[in-house]
Formats: sequence, C-alpha cells, structure tokens
Amino acid sequence: MALQPWRTGKVIRIENETYNTRRFWIEVPEMENFDFKPGQFVTLDPPIHEKPNKRWRSYSISSWPDGTNVFELVIVLLEGGAGTTYLFNKVDIGSELTFRGPQGVFVLPPALDRNVFLICTGTGIAPFRSMAHFIKIHNVPHQNIYIIFGCRTQKDLLYYEEMKQLQSELHHFHFIPTLSREKWEGCIGYVHPVYEDLCLEKQPAYFYLCGWKNMIDEAKKRILAMGYDRKAIHQELYG
Repeated sequence: MALQPWRTGKVIRIENETYNTRRFWIEVPEMENFDFKPGQFVTLDPPIHEKPNKRWRSYSISSWPDGTNVFELVIVLLEGGAGTTYLFNKVDIGSELTFRGPQGVFVLPPALDRNVFLICTGTGIAPFRSMAHFIKIHNVPHQNIYIIFGCRTQKDLLYYEEMKQLQSELHHFHFIPTLSREKWEGCIGYVHPVYEDLCLEKQPAYFYLCGWKNMIDEAKKRILAMGYDRKAIHQELYG
C-alpha cells in the first residue's frame, strides 16, 4: 500500500464523549472527498518532540466514508501521555493538525459470509463503529455481527445510545457491552466469556480484535483454543 502524503487537517468540531474521551471532527480542506475503508487509521504529527517518530500518534477513524472531506476520531486522555495531553489542552475548533492517512489493512473481508465478532475495549470500538454503519448504509449482505465491547463501568461506555439504536435498525447486528467493575442490567465481566458462549457450536467466524494488548493476547489464545484457524483472527493493537 502506497504511503499517503502528510496533509493539513482543520478541527471543525469537538465534543466530550465521556469524562476522559473526546470526539474530534477533522476537515481536509485540500480534498473534496476524504475516502477510506472502515477500519483504517490516520497518523497525527503533533508538535510534541523534536524527533518525528517520537511525535507520531495513530488513531482509528471512528466515522464512516460518507463522501465528504471530514472524518472523526475518538481519543482517550492517557495520564502522562504527551500526545493526548496536547490534543486535549492545546487543540480547539479551528486548530490545524498535520496527519497522514488513511492507512492500514484492518478492514472487513470482501464477503461477510460467516459470523463476524468485533471484540474491543475502550476506544477500540472506533473502527467497529465505522464498519457497522458502513454495512447498514450500503446494505452489505451479512451474517450475524457482534460488537462485544469491554469497559470498566457505565461511565466508560462510548457511543452507547447510538449502538443500541443501530441494533434496532440493522438486521442480525448485536451490540453487547460488558462491564468488568460495575453491576448493571447488561453483561458483567470481561469480553472473553461472551464470545466463547456464542461460539459453542464452532460455527464459521471472523474475529476482529481492537484495544489493549492484554485483551488481544488473551482473546487470540482463547479463540485458537476453541479450534479456530489463526487466519480467522485480525487485530489492531492499541498501546
């Protein structure tokens, strides 16, 4: 895949999604249509270090391609993180951001001819939000699609009402948030028992994993232990 050139994006909208996550809408003035595949990411180059490779921060695109030159990122403020501290404290509406993209091969297969498990933690829901809306808008034929979203508490849930609404509108789409540190009316615990229970019959499936390393490592082990092929597993690692 050819490397994209560095471009200048302009922040046109900012909203707090939770107490520690923020949504940024970025316009690309030099392009009429910023096109990408759901699941891809962009790399930002904020002025936080002299060495370029110490500055670069990559984020999955949380919006879906809609024919415009605007895309959305959802970013969590990391304690002590130079990149996110800059974005939260220095970037406002009208700010310019240098970025490169879209990049990445963490995208849907050509045919959704088996169940798809989109397993995520935290802002790892971003690429799956993009994929789910794309499938709905374009009436992509599909089997069951599960977003299994692991968070600690209800205040950490991202896009909760939107995903519940999408579940009511998109046939065979299942949004399953699960909380590890709070009791509520939904699933309680980590993401792993959720997909294990759904795969008891070992039906054909694709597995997409996005989030923190510990979750991804554990999920890969468990999916392989269930008897699935390694080629059925796709991952996008955060941190």
